Amino acid sequence: MTPTDPALQRALDRERAHHDHCTTVFAAMVDGAQEHVVTGEDVSASGADAEVLGYRLRSRAEELRELPEGPLFFGRLDFAAGEDPERALHIGRLRITEHPAAPPLVVDWRAPVSRAFYQATAEDPRGVAVRRRFGWAPGGRGAPGDLTGLEDEHLGRGESRASDIVAREIERPRVGPMRDIAATIQPEQDDLVRAGLTTTVCVQGAPGTGKTAVGLHRAAYLLYTHPRRIRRGGLLILGPHPTFLSYIAEVLPALGETGVRQSTLAREIARHPVTRTDGAHTAAVKHDARTAEVLRRALYARVDPEAAGPLAVPDGSYRWRVPAEALARIVADVRAEEPPYTVGRERVRARIVRYVQDRAERRAGPRTDAWVRRVERARPIGAHLDAVWPRVRPEEVVARLLTDSGALARAADGLLDAEEQEALLRTDRVPRSWKSARWSAADLVLLDEVAGLLEHPEGYGHIVVDEAQDLSPMECRAVARRSAFGSLTVLGDLAQGTTPWAARSWPDTLAHLGRPDAAVVPLTTGFRVPQAVVALANRLLERLDVDVPAARSLRGDGELAIRPAGPGRLTGVVVDAVRAALAREGSVAVVAADPDAPRLRDALAAAGIPAAGPGGPGARVAVVPASVVKGLEYDHVVAVEPAAIVEAEGPGGRGLHRLYVVLTRAVSRLDVVHARPLPF
Repeated sequence: MTPTDPALQRALDRERAHHDHCTTVFAAMVDGAQEHVVTGEDVSASGADAEVLGYRLRSRAEELRELPEGPLFFGRLDFAAGEDPERALHIGRLRITEHPAAPPLVVDWRAPVSRAFYQATAEDPRGVAVRRRFGWAPGGRGAPGDLTGLEDEHLGRGESRASDIVAREIERPRVGPMRDIAATIQPEQDDLVRAGLTTTVCVQGAPGTGKTAVGLHRAAYLLYTHPRRIRRGGLLILGPHPTFLSYIAEVLPALGETGVRQSTLAREIARHPVTRTDGAHTAAVKHDARTAEVLRRALYARVDPEAAGPLAVPDGSYRWRVPAEALARIVADVRAEEPPYTVGRERVRARIVRYVQDRAERRAGPRTDAWVRRVERARPIGAHLDAVWPRVRPEEVVARLLTDSGALARAADGLLDAEEQEALLRTDRVPRSWKSARWSAADLVLLDEVAGLLEHPEGYGHIVVDEAQDLSPMECRAVARRSAFGSLTVLGDLAQGTTPWAARSWPDTLAHLGRPDAAVVPLTTGFRVPQAVVALANRLLERLDVDVPAARSLRGDGELAIRPAGPGRLTGVVVDAVRAALAREGSVAVVAADPDAPRLRDALAAAGIPAAGPGGPGARVAVVPASVVKGLEYDHVVAVEPAAIVEAEGPGGRGLHRLYVVLTRAVSRLDVVHARPLPF
């Protein structure tokens, strides 16, 4: 159909009228949700029931109010005769209905019936006669005129065609935060999004394959499909840094989901502010998986069954005697059970009390609960526990390990060599006690490990971990502790690993995450990065020490320019490249080695081009240090001096991996500005 086709115009008029009706009904749904909150406050029920009901009603009203303005549907399914007795189904981000029992005006994209929109093909139409996609004006708020076009795919007739609407949506300029992809999800992405709640999925995604979007849409799908289980346990999105979290912050609200915790692992494990910096070797040892066993030994070295003699427990004027042999056996038995340290201490207390209770009941019959509580609080039992299984804080364990060479040698015997032990020991200002200790970022990982040995942390029903290839084994253990009874969606790209401990294979990372049997699913078809940029990145991929397949792109558009700069001309060429980029639509990012970023921002300002930093996702121009560009995307990227980006990672660092990340941030155009020889 062409824009002047009368049939197309009539179809557009009908769909616009339907959208107007949906808009009216949705406004009534929002008002009705708020009214239910008010009436729910007067519900006749127990206090607890009323509180739960009120929370649910308020949450629903808040979700509806916070749904961003925009089109209410993006697709439609017409089923073949006999397949569906109801009318055509419009697919959107939220179910819209005039009454809960009435047929929906719009079906949620996560509903089982909606799956045919993503999976149906001419070879397997799944009962679909026609799949219709709608074209909406970019940035539109759902006004009638924002519906600009539609296209029909007659699957029932065996028709198969590439969608121009999907192509335009994928290639649309990237200004502002990340958008949802509910309208453009591809079949292989849909399979990952709809994986079962108990399934842990690892996605090895090449740049531009939509792995982050898949993880976020999977979170939305699980919240829709298993609302009670997920909300009871909670859902956590872990990103690599705060800039990335700002970039993805609007995706879940756009899908109708609020209240999901989005954080970084550093924020989740932070017990103290970071006030010191470790050397590279020291940090590497602290992040090594062997250090977990060193910490476990150091903690349980405090347990000493022989530290106290026999015990006399007062009971009025009587004293119950507990022999030293019995006490040592109780401690040894509990130690062999390997409970969390704090649980073990209380288990020892309970068994001592039970020992005393057995003897008391043999002598004078059953004891009351009050008697048991009085014995539990007896000072001799508390003193005995403090001697054989003392209370301890994570800071005490870690501080002693890092400052006491003897304690470290005993705990690390057979695990860490002398050089590694020396790297751990602090030779600078040694604190008098843990209370005055200063902590590095790696120390916080150690503290979290010990805290997990003391007692299990509160876990989540599901965790989405993005850029997981950069997690160290110890960081993986921190994630695993928080998902002991839940599942994971693990997202990453081994080629983009930039930390010193970045993974080189997924099985190792999954083992540290406690999911060794999780399936690894590769995504290699790019929808974001143009073919010209992907070809350049694949040249660099050949030099990276990772076994991942080369990416390919469905986008034949895009531009790549290599801009040499003469002596002293690097900054001028960058300014010229930015000016040329501003003549086109979309966002522009100047990405450079971290030390060079401030100088380039000043140069742009002097040229009359205001530029934001990485924390301004809505800015037209941004100067972004290479270390924080991971996970972000821009229409036009000016990559400045690749050799400097590589060298900024230091000798033996993963500079080529960092450069690979930088080159693949461009959605439409990439300029590589260099005065030195290129590393590829």
